[in-house]
Amino acid sequence: MYVGTLSFDLLLGDVRSLKEKRSVVRPIVAELQRKYAVSVAETGQQDLYRRVHIGLAAVSGDAGHLSDVLDRCERLVAARPEVELLSVRRRFHGDDDE
Repeated sequence: MYVGTLSFDLLLGDVRSLKEKRSVVRPIVAELQRKYAVSVAETGQQDLYRRVHIGLAAVSGDAGHLSDVLDRCERLVAARPEVELLSVRRRFHGDDDE
């Protein structure tokens, strides 16, 4: 079994309130869940309206498949014109890890 996680640090574009922030973040989270069947949530910076941290996790029996899914998720977020991807942190855990 392999577990992969991504942590996105995003800067939102022309957003002036937490309500506008939600209207940008929710579609991103929903699209990741729908397209790739991963677990996704806003995990930080909830009180700032131009910054957001999104955490993503996926589990697979095949390391290659999991790496491919994480790559696709990262490309999807990076391609969104309404956000600027500041950083991505990737973690990969396999059966050998303690």
